[in-house]
Amino acid sequence: MVDGDESVEARVREIVREVLEPTDANRLPPDADLWANGLNSLGSVSLLVRLEEEFEVEFPDEALNRTTFASVRSILDTMLELLR
Repeated sequence: MVDGDESVEARVREIVREVLEPTDANRLPPDADLWANGLNSLGSVSLLVRLEEEFEVEFPDEALNRTTFASVRSILDTMLELLR
């Protein structure tokens, strides 16, 4: 069960931070372009797998695109939708 949107956001930010290291995802605004901040195709796959494992969800095919992983906000919106 999800503790709340803030908890989900903190967990998403931690995973993004780990994938984008050394970029500090906690300092990125929610709408910052992750691709412009170091995310690449290999990183996006790593991000996808880590998010699916952490939240025990599976991203639907229609969510497997660059837009879903464009920013912390877009990832968070997708995660919240999957968790509802």
